[in-house]
Amino acid sequence: MRLGPTALVLALAALAGAPLARAETAPAQTTETASAPEQPVDAGAYLAARVAATDSNYAEAAGWFARALAKDPQNTDMLNGAIVATMGSGDFEAAARYGQQLVDLGGKSQFASLALLADEAKRGDYAAIVAAIAKGQSTNTLFDQLVGAWSEAGQGRMTEALAAFDKAAEAKGAALFARYHKALALASVGDFEGADKILSDPALAPLKTVRRALLGHAQILSQLERNADAVALLDGAFAQGQDPAVDEMRARLDAGEPVPYAIATNPAEGVAEAFYTMAVALNGEADNSYTLIYARTAAWLRPDHTEAVLMSASLLNAEGQHDMAAATFALVPNTAPEFYMAELGRADTLLASDRTDAALEVLQNLARTYPKLLSVQIAYADLLRREDRFEDATKGYDAAIALVGTPTARDWPLFFSRGICHERQKRWDQAEADLRKALELSPDQPQVLNYLGYSFLELNKNLDEALDLIKRAVAAQPDSGYITDSLAWAYFRLGRYDEAVEPMEAASLMEPVDPIVTDHLGDVYWAVGRKLEAQFQWRRALSFDPDEKEAKRIRRKLEIGLDRVLADEGAAPLGKVDAAENDH
Repeated sequence: MRLGPTALVLALAALAGAPLARAETAPAQTTETASAPEQPVDAGAYLAARVAATDSNYAEAAGWFARALAKDPQNTDMLNGAIVATMGSGDFEAAARYGQQLVDLGGKSQFASLALLADEAKRGDYAAIVAAIAKGQSTNTLFDQLVGAWSEAGQGRMTEALAAFDKAAEAKGAALFARYHKALALASVGDFEGADKILSDPALAPLKTVRRALLGHAQILSQLERNADAVALLDGAFAQGQDPAVDEMRARLDAGEPVPYAIATNPAEGVAEAFYTMAVALNGEADNSYTLIYARTAAWLRPDHTEAVLMSASLLNAEGQHDMAAATFALVPNTAPEFYMAELGRADTLLASDRTDAALEVLQNLARTYPKLLSVQIAYADLLRREDRFEDATKGYDAAIALVGTPTARDWPLFFSRGICHERQKRWDQAEADLRKALELSPDQPQVLNYLGYSFLELNKNLDEALDLIKRAVAAQPDSGYITDSLAWAYFRLGRYDEAVEPMEAASLMEPVDPIVTDHLGDVYWAVGRKLEAQFQWRRALSFDPDEKEAKRIRRKLEIGLDRVLADEGAAPLGKVDAAENDH
């Protein structure tokens, strides 16, 4: 779940001064001091570090930066790069050492400040954090204020901490984040009424899209002996049976048990939560490497912060660091309610590493362990379908649809996917029923409109309806070459060859190396008498590596022409055209 609307996230980015370029190449992060005397430079190591950093290979970059710094230990640019690499790889002790070196040299770096702050927080040295911020050791304005406020609390200065949260909330766009953390701080000292008053404010409604904030508010309500209100809060945001942590909490609340508050119970956890809040807010808005530093720091400061671990692993996977991502997912114990999320993520890393069989094994085991968890059943069925295991995938979608109960608009992909599986197994009646159900749930989905319409074309039935369905699909997604190809093919099947030319040529421009689209273009040209161009397009289609069945048919068309191929197949002949007028 993401924190609030885009406008709030952008406001945060503006407050933070967050760099949106890759951290290791941002010139604003380097020292402002005069250059140190020239040192011998290990140019090879430095270049290797830069290449690894560009590829987001944090562990390898860290190793190369260490080698380069051995020759040039006062190079502040390399120190800054080393900080980013070591934090990205999870080596925060090394990051703190590099950060201190850079500061000792008089350098200023946002990442050095983050590394030193994380080290001070890990040691519980809140006085050092407050003093460093006062001296100008800064990461970004809002984050400094949140961490500074929690550090005041860490010194037993709760009045000053609350005042600091209030001051942070005065900045434009910062109120949501500052007031949320003030509520957590109040809850951490047992003022649950004060915390609930803040979290119940309609101005903080965007927090209702954040899983962790909702769980925390439910815990606070339970501490106020308002279990029924807590259940209502959860029911308004989470479907039953689809999140083990929520289901476990709901069951305890229904049983009248008090659920303890656990989001940020002390200043150390509060600082970790500040890092995580920044990561959630910037996720998808800032560069992944920048967001990763906040998420990994939160997980390092609080190893049981499962959401921070999961976000770190997902970001690493998105950066192409699949092995490191898998190792990070593995940090989530199988006793954690979020374990299934970690396993879904691990399956993604295996797929990204081209280890499909291993991913299938993970998802198969997960589907057996969580037979009533919709997201798990869908993930397993989706992968089976992608692997053309349509019979097994159908069973998976059957299980998922059974879990849904009464379907709503958001469930259309389930029926669409199962319809595809039925169609691929030539069970057309079931396929049509599922595709029509998907359209009933969400009438304007271009993928479904196109798939149903094109299926009618292939079956040579309901051709007028097929044309109407595909026209609607084109209107919804005009930049799709495949859907535009379907429109041209509908005209072709209806014998309206001249009308097929323009959309077919447009589809070919959008999908210039697709063998099916190119083959269709050849057929359309042949149908309007442009036979030389048809033969040229069929040869192009063969060069794009179609499957062998299609390739054999294309070669046959080149040998004897489309008319005789259709006759051999028992298909209806093409209509009459003026070949002399069209061939050129």
